[in-house]
Amino acid sequence: MSDRATTVYRVKTSGFWNTRHEFSEETDEGLQRIGVLTVKRGKLIVVEGDYQPEKGEVLEFRRDPGLSRSQFSLWTDGREWLGSSLRWSTVERRVDLFTGNKPLRLLPIEGLRFGWSLYAPKSGEVARIEASPYLGRSAKVEVYRRLDFPLLMFAYFLGSQIYPESFLPGPQPDKVKAAAAATAV
Repeated sequence: MSDRATTVYRVKTSGFWNTRHEFSEETDEGLQRIGVLTVKRGKLIVVEGDYQPEKGEVLEFRRDPGLSRSQFSLWTDGREWLGSSLRWSTVERRVDLFTGNKPLRLLPIEGLRFGWSLYAPKSGEVARIEASPYLGRSAKVEVYRRLDFPLLMFAYFLGSQIYPESFLPGPQPDKVKAAAAATAV
């Protein structure tokens, strides 16, 4: 992405089966901790997660009924629905996010590296999640355009479950933007 990031977050991950992701925002004073995402697994798969901010509203991620691995919904602790996700195919490495306002797409980043890019239909790449090559134990999240933080957290939650699938190069950003604009409502 040629644009400069407006906000940068750093994530440190701990735990193996049930993971804990500590988010910090890069500021002029250094890193400021902003919250913790906890991902909980059932017998085999991720079943839920929650984000506990230092201040603000708690977010809940719940698996929706179905066979798709990336089929989750995003809720506030006040039971307000904020979005849902669906992965149409296990072969295609794309996760669609539906928010009520605009659809977003989560796709692998360019090049041979681990991470995901979040695309909006008209503006192109909105955010990028780059994982360290060491089993995703840390990550850098860059935001390029205006994006609600709960949606960014939702994209991170989804992408963190499928990091290994992002290693092979993703599509070119200009092709994604053109395809998304052609299908935008």
